[in-house]
Amino acid sequence: MEFSWTDDQLALRDSIIAFGRRAFRDDVIQRDKESSFSRELWARCAEFGIQGLPFPEEYGGGAVDILTTVLAMETLGYACRDSGLLFGINAQMWSVQMPILKFGSDDQRQRFLTPLCRGSWIGAHGMSEPDSGSDAFSLRTVAERRANHYVLNGGKTFVSNAPVADVFLVFASIDLSKGALGVTGFLIERTFPGFTVGQPIAKMGLKTSPMAELSFDNCLVPAENRLGREGRGATIFNDSMEWERSCILASTLGTMQRQLEHSVRYAKERRQFGKPIGQFQSVSNRLAEMKVRLETARLLLYRAAWMKQQGCPAGLEAAAAKLYVSEAMVRNGLDAVQIHGGYGYTTEYEFERELRDAVGSTLYSGTSEIQRAIIARHLGL
Repeated sequence: MEFSWTDDQLALRDSIIAFGRRAFRDDVIQRDKESSFSRELWARCAEFGIQGLPFPEEYGGGAVDILTTVLAMETLGYACRDSGLLFGINAQMWSVQMPILKFGSDDQRQRFLTPLCRGSWIGAHGMSEPDSGSDAFSLRTVAERRANHYVLNGGKTFVSNAPVADVFLVFASIDLSKGALGVTGFLIERTFPGFTVGQPIAKMGLKTSPMAELSFDNCLVPAENRLGREGRGATIFNDSMEWERSCILASTLGTMQRQLEHSVRYAKERRQFGKPIGQFQSVSNRLAEMKVRLETARLLLYRAAWMKQQGCPAGLEAAAAKLYVSEAMVRNGLDAVQIHGGYGYTTEYEFERELRDAVGSTLYSGTSEIQRAIIARHLGL
């Protein structure tokens, strides 16, 4: 296997670091307290080309391969301390833009993918419902065909980007008796009659990424806004989840790298009992474990991304990457807090926020328990 990057990839990495130092100078601590989303920073990322990285140029994208995109998102995670913003961008890229690219019509790609790549629109993905989370296809939202429209009734919850989104990829059943075979995807525009977005949901972390419920009360959806064929929603959803699990946590690798560098520097500078705390084995062991987790996480995630780039099925690899990277992020966050002692527990040092943000990664795109079940299934259990 080849582990080195090309000169062009390294140049992109350097340009993203420089972009991050210029663009992300606002007070993320205050925005986290206020649960404030920054559309300005979202637009800056789009102007640089982040949201369009792996998408065709004809839709405003950068036509960059998947591994280079993952490198770019890892670098952005290193340069940007707003994990919520990066989570929202990743969620849109992999669970909204990618399904439109793969399953949408030419008209849908022009209408939706172009403004999403360019940052003039924000997208959200709606699958979870109050009674269907991990059991995704037990959803109760229904869609009834009437002439050239569908009428949707039901609701979604835990929809990231919902309070600020312009278009929503939503899944509903055309026939509940068919189970997964009745699930169908729809592109819902915010202005559709009968469609409402609820108030933002307060949560533990990722507070700069807003979340809300969706409600459909005889919502009229033009037939041309159906994504793919009727009954193909389960295929679309599963495909988008494989993309998410392979790529959405790339930014957390950059966060883990930054945490490790700060922790090593602190362990060298902080003195107790007459010597740097890094000379105490209890501290140096934590740093060693942080390094091993980071490198293992990087290898697992890049392996999954490489398989997606080759067009290979990556269900097992994506689940393994999602499981390990998310849980490694939590453990590294705890170690960073512990190494910094009382300072690590304070808001000013920012490790507590990054730890809160990390917990969410063990839940979205399928909980750790679901990833273990997927891995077990691939083992024939």
